[in-house]
Amino acid sequence: MNAVITAALPVFALILTGWLAARWNLLGSGATDALNRYVVYLSLPALLFRAMTQVDLAAMAHWGYVGAFAGGIAITFVAGFAGRRGARRALTDRSIEGLAASYANAGYMGIPLCVALFGAESLAPAAFATLLTASVLFGCAIALIELDRQQAPGLGATLLKVGQALMRNPLLAAPVAGLAWAATGIALPEGLDRYVTLLGASASPCALVAIGLFLAQTETASPGPGVLRLVLGKLLLQPAATAVLAFLVFDMPPLWAWTAVLMSALPIGTGPFMLARMYGRDARLTSRAILVSTLASVLTISLLVAWISAHPLN
Repeated sequence: MNAVITAALPVFALILTGWLAARWNLLGSGATDALNRYVVYLSLPALLFRAMTQVDLAAMAHWGYVGAFAGGIAITFVAGFAGRRGARRALTDRSIEGLAASYANAGYMGIPLCVALFGAESLAPAAFATLLTASVLFGCAIALIELDRQQAPGLGATLLKVGQALMRNPLLAAPVAGLAWAATGIALPEGLDRYVTLLGASASPCALVAIGLFLAQTETASPGPGVLRLVLGKLLLQPAATAVLAFLVFDMPPLWAWTAVLMSALPIGTGPFMLARMYGRDARLTSRAILVSTLASVLTISLLVAWISAHPLN
């Protein structure tokens, strides 16, 4: 219970703070977009960049972690993509639903939660999970959507469009740049290190408040079977599949295994909603799934944190 209070409760309290700020209109109508852009383009990239410059590259070769986390994503994506039996929907809609079922809120919620529960040592695996979510999973969904839209003739043109989209994603570019710097073996200059440390320190609280602002603007209609299917896939199927792979199939340090499970158990991030809006699809399903999964995760994440705290990490 102490772990839940000290690690999980502050995370959800910050989300509630953002929700109340939106309800009371304390920050104005443009606050959600402005704060979201600040987190995505400035503070979170700074946090990820510095985290990756500090890692020991030789100690990061935990391919079992990649296999476990990516395997959980793949299983859940396929389940969400398949959808309801007999349903016939466009590949674009199926891709967005598969993404919604498996897209963890890694950057906004996962990194603050992992740091609060496991400490700074969890930044490396948490950053890897963010990379896999924001680049590999997001890229696959974009590729499927572009194939469906047939705007880019041929596989090569489609892959080029996907690559360009990912290169513009700061949540991918920043940790990759950090890894490149770490490979040089040169320490960050003290002034630059202090700068990215200060900028990155604001990522966690701002990201969590941004979630609350977003949820306050989300429709609160009763969730239908489609929403519940996505939420159950995200909060139950994905962490269960990842746990089986992390503890029974692949070999990795306990800290990395538990980080993989915790990151897989996070609620749905805003990526599916943004893709639905970007491609002109009905975003009500994804927005409601984000809302329901975030509210339900107050219970599921708290239970998982209590379970993890009862097991040794070494």
